Amino acid sequence: MAKKTLTSRVITFAAIIVLAASCSTLACYGNIGCAKSFDSELISYSVFGKGDITLVFVHGWSCDSRYWRYQIPYFARKYQVVTIDLAGHGNSGQGRQVYSLESFSEDIKAVVEKLDAKKVILIGHSMSGEIVAKASTLMPGRVIGVIGVDTIQNVEDTMPEEQFDTMTTGMKTDFKGTVKNFVESMLGKDMKPELKQWIIDDMSAAPPNVATSAFVEYVEKFENKGIANLFKEVKVPVRCVNADLWPTNPEVNRKYIASYNVVFMKNAGHFIQLERPDEFNKLLHRSIKEILGQK
Repeated sequence: MAKKTLTSRVITFAAIIVLAASCSTLACYGNIGCAKSFDSELISYSVFGKGDITLVFVHGWSCDSRYWRYQIPYFARKYQVVTIDLAGHGNSGQGRQVYSLESFSEDIKAVVEKLDAKKVILIGHSMSGEIVAKASTLMPGRVIGVIGVDTIQNVEDTMPEEQFDTMTTGMKTDFKGTVKNFVESMLGKDMKPELKQWIIDDMSAAPPNVATSAFVEYVEKFENKGIANLFKEVKVPVRCVNADLWPTNPEVNRKYIASYNVVFMKNAGHFIQLERPDEFNKLLHRSIKEILGQK
């Protein structure tokens, strides 16, 4: 038991060091790197552990790879774990004008292909549930499964126009205040106050141009069943570990997704991987094993 605990601490410490590095200093570290995306934007990634199966963790809107810090030590014991900073986030480049679902999916493809990972499960939180789904269609010979983390609740859903206008106007006039209010509405009521504050402060400090573009591009993708039709193209199993903060409609999703299943964390907020990591990790591992055909 002591040996396992020490291993977890070492991996966690390594993760902290890695996440502090930038693409300009990658040569100093053995387990982080940069990949060039389709438009030559540099995409930062980190690699932990070894295994025939590669788990690629992709953060949500206005977040970065640090949001997976409690998953790295757990899964790196058995799998190769890769965390990515999408363009405009974390240590990756910020040179794009438009931050779209399609361009983010190309970022993931660039990293996976640079690592030459053969059997990949893509794991995406929030907005990245749809991003990793799109990325899976770009790598049919490599990706064997997709797992969403509190996402893909209803592929037919759309955001009311009034809410969309309020959000986009608010981001342009008072970015920090708008994001703070938005994030607060997604946090679990039992989440530790210091963790709540960290998430609020971190996300409201995101580059406004990146966050606004990503938000607009993502929401507009749902119009005219754009997301629903995207999932028709996904040929691998799709699994979700969702909170019960917002309703999930498996029946609607199964109309478009060939293989879909979801498990729930009750009484949890949107950031379930941070709020109750031990419980979340077990549910995520169950979904991974289901994709791999293991018990």
